[in-house]
Amino acid sequence: MSEIQVVWFKRDLRVRDHRPLYEAAQRGPVLPLYIVEPSVIHAPDYSRRHWLFTRQCLMDLRDSLQMLGAPLVVRQGETLDVLSELHQTHPIAAVWAHEETGNDITYQRDRSVHGWTSENGVTFHEIPNNGVIRRLRNRDERLKIWNERMRQPIVPIPQQLSPVAGIDLGDIPQADELELTDEGIQEIQPGGEQAAQDMLHSFLYERGPSYHSEMSSPVTAEASGSRLSTHLAYGTLSVRQVYVALRQRQSELKALPPAEYAQLPGSWKKALRAFESRLAWHDHFIQKLEDDPRIEYESFVPQYDTLRDNPDENPEAAVRWQAYTNGCTGYPMVDASIRYLRATGWINFRMRAMLVSFASYNLWIKWQWTDKFLARLFTDYEPGIHFSQTQMQSGTTGINTLRIYNPIKQGYDHDPEGVFIRKWVPELAELPLAHLHEPWTIPPMTALETGFEIGRDYPPPIVEHKSAVKRARGAVMELRRQPEVKATAEKVVQKHGSRKKRSR
Repeated sequence: MSEIQVVWFKRDLRVRDHRPLYEAAQRGPVLPLYIVEPSVIHAPDYSRRHWLFTRQCLMDLRDSLQMLGAPLVVRQGETLDVLSELHQTHPIAAVWAHEETGNDITYQRDRSVHGWTSENGVTFHEIPNNGVIRRLRNRDERLKIWNERMRQPIVPIPQQLSPVAGIDLGDIPQADELELTDEGIQEIQPGGEQAAQDMLHSFLYERGPSYHSEMSSPVTAEASGSRLSTHLAYGTLSVRQVYVALRQRQSELKALPPAEYAQLPGSWKKALRAFESRLAWHDHFIQKLEDDPRIEYESFVPQYDTLRDNPDENPEAAVRWQAYTNGCTGYPMVDASIRYLRATGWINFRMRAMLVSFASYNLWIKWQWTDKFLARLFTDYEPGIHFSQTQMQSGTTGINTLRIYNPIKQGYDHDPEGVFIRKWVPELAELPLAHLHEPWTIPPMTALETGFEIGRDYPPPIVEHKSAVKRARGAVMELRRQPEVKATAEKVVQKHGSRKKRSR
């Protein structure tokens, strides 16, 4: 029996620009493998919505690999158990995979695979994925390496895969079979490599001309945003594919005669420059977790972990936390955002920042609670970005300006007509616009006319914004002024701070 090449798919669910697949195809029979790992899918940061999207991607990937000659094999169990069982029936010559920067569970899992392959005489090829650099010696080198990777050619799809005979493909399980709790998801973004390609094309050629001006409002961002974050998180697209397609579109726009460009809607060039900067930040943030895995659990500046309340230990904090997670805080923009997020698994970046800010400053809840709660709600949960951004919006990095969002102002600024609030907080749908963003201000006569009663139909604000924020800001700044905190923050700058703008 010839030895086989296992291509272990994790969060790289595509056949295009997939070097492990391409390299394995040159060396013998290929077994494309995806493992449904109980330790991963039942972790505190995983939820049903993640599997619903993953399952769509796996079905699409199985079809694509079938056309190449070797369909996807799916197994349930912990990785070492699955590899050991395969190795007994189909000797493995090599395991091919992309490097992954995930949570601590997947990090420890990958380390154990290194040990297993070494003990069993199996070669383990881990190939860099996107622009995250393993064992980066000096962050000053990151931008140079990132640019070099983005300019490399897209890895071609193998023309043909030599299949492994006599192996059961295995079912791609349903969410109910995995006992994943329904957390209120009503719709899921279409998954799969073709859906990713379609989303990228529609953004660059149809939906994107007002990206820079419409991405802050939940009313407009759903259509004008790239909506690529979920595909990047699950690897149905590589960052390099997006980079190459973006450069191609920018070149096409640059080549247009001025009169023809003027006829295009919006401002394409400005929109794509804004998108380009955010694409570069994608790997910048994931690199922080790659270099410093402790930030999954611990603040960048550990002294900040002494701040804020733990709902498990503080009954009042538990009440505030329950109101927040149920979308019943008495602040319409916060509640609409939580409910929308529960239903769709996505919300735009500005509202994400507001949700973290509100939990951290208004409710004075430890970021580690908000982190896991939102991770379960975000279909596009990307650990490296998520941990860094949650801490940044909570003020625990020690190096960033405090980002405290006024939830009332965010409503007036980004939902001025109340479209978003009326849809997602229907108990406020009949209120006059003058009181929609602050329903506790409704006069008695107007309340009588509308039949609305604060406290009965909708809760009053769970905290008073100005006083809560004043208290929170004072506590954070007092800690920030301490010499030992300043010294630690300086080390964070040296290790994680951005160095310069990426060369164009």
